[in-house]
Amino acid sequence: MALTLAEGAKLSNDVLLEGVIETAVADSPVLQRMPFIEIVGNGLTYNRENAPASASFYAVGETWAEDTPTFTQVTATLKILGGDADVDHYLARTRNNVQDLEAAVAALKAKAVQQAFDDTFINGDTSGDTSAFDGLDRLCGAGQTVGNGDDGGPLSLAKLDELIDRVRGGKPDLLLMSRRTRRALTALGRAAGSGVVEQDRDALGRMVQYYDGVPIGVDDYIADDTTVGESDDCSTIFAVQFGEGSLAGLTGPGGLTVERVGSLETKDATRIRVKWYVSLALFNELKLARLVGVRPA
Repeated sequence: MALTLAEGAKLSNDVLLEGVIETAVADSPVLQRMPFIEIVGNGLTYNRENAPASASFYAVGETWAEDTPTFTQVTATLKILGGDADVDHYLARTRNNVQDLEAAVAALKAKAVQQAFDDTFINGDTSGDTSAFDGLDRLCGAGQTVGNGDDGGPLSLAKLDELIDRVRGGKPDLLLMSRRTRRALTALGRAAGSGVVEQDRDALGRMVQYYDGVPIGVDDYIADDTTVGESDDCSTIFAVQFGEGSLAGLTGPGGLTVERVGSLETKDATRIRVKWYVSLALFNELKLARLVGVRPA
């Protein structure tokens, strides 16, 4: 069964681990919503659906034509993400509450892990870094890419609607964009009138913007300076549907973990290791789409 990080944290009895996961989830719209499938082994080989099967009407006695969906066999390998953090013994002994210091150090490291994951989730490229996993830019197929002009252009609601329509089998679970693009969408919503871009609380009780009922997530790792044609000030919007048959995270047993390495020989400190065996799996190409060439108005 696939669980989000936040749901998985509820099953842990480790207070420090719960705090680490809460910190990782807090500022990441992806980690708040994307489920993770726990796998045994170092990777998962699966069939990615490229095109669905078709069906036809036949006359009596007519020869039936065989048609099956097309698949591409893909292997997603778990990657090692994490970092070490040291708790100084002097500070620990001279502070009133040792747990506060340990939790603060672990939280800072968890924040770094979350930022590294969010960056790789968008920009990961195994051809350049074999230790990472492929992100949305690499996973999104050419047929799921919506252009915004030869040299890009300002965001329009028509293009955003086209992007949403590229995701099949239901609406996307999330629209991911940069802060600049979110400001442009907000301005378009104001100009179009009420009801285009709305605000409501999400499952965590936070105020979130919605377009056409789809939550809007801001990702600081979506660049605003990509090149499309003659323009070098373009950005991208991703439309994603999460789930075991859509886009899901892969994680090793235990998920995101905190390991107490212990006292160090050459340093008066105790080391904490935050680690995560993690990857991404796109089970169906039609569950991910992107709009490229979004320029400032």
